[in-house]
Amino acid sequence: MTRIYDISQTIRPGIPVWPGDRSFALNRTWNIEPGCPVNVSELVMSTHTGSHADSRLHFDEQGVDCAATPLDAYIGPATLIDLSAEVPSGGLVEPRHLEGKLPARVERVLIKLFDRFPHEGWDPKFPAMHPDSIQLLADRGCKLIGLDVPSLDPQDSKTLDAHFKVDATGMAILEGLVLDNVPTGDYELIALPLKIEGADGSPVRAVLRSIP
Repeated sequence: MTRIYDISQTIRPGIPVWPGDRSFALNRTWNIEPGCPVNVSELVMSTHTGSHADSRLHFDEQGVDCAATPLDAYIGPATLIDLSAEVPSGGLVEPRHLEGKLPARVERVLIKLFDRFPHEGWDPKFPAMHPDSIQLLADRGCKLIGLDVPSLDPQDSKTLDAHFKVDATGMAILEGLVLDNVPTGDYELIALPLKIEGADGSPVRAVLRSIP
């Protein structure tokens, strides 16, 4: 039987966001009452709230926005690996961590780096990606990388080396996934960004579907 794993954060008041970024708020603008038959709310949030996709515009002023981002990378076969016991807090995923854990060819790679996802707080020392690891994935045919940490690059990075390596290799980016309680292995990934003109990122409802 096919099983679906929801690997998205729950967007809610108090959800941890990048330090200094916009906090999430849900505000009711219409209420069911005499003369109004519906509830309607407005969202106040960052484009990088929770589980999200980065568009190229996020780190390149000439990059495409979410509305122009091709969607094929966000649907299809994906391999999940767990490096949470191998890459320390504040460390980088290096090629040696990946070699031997991936097939010779792979379309999408999801990497678990948190032992348990920190739903209630922000971890400034989250692990990140070494640019050489991005190249290794690209050499194996990878078109998307997804992580459970907030960014491919360390929090204090000003050069965003991993992001630009992803850009150079043509890969797509998912960040902030929740990979707790999902066995390693092969799945179908579905995680589409919203079609928002001018957006540098978009929340996604990311799911993995088991392959019978």
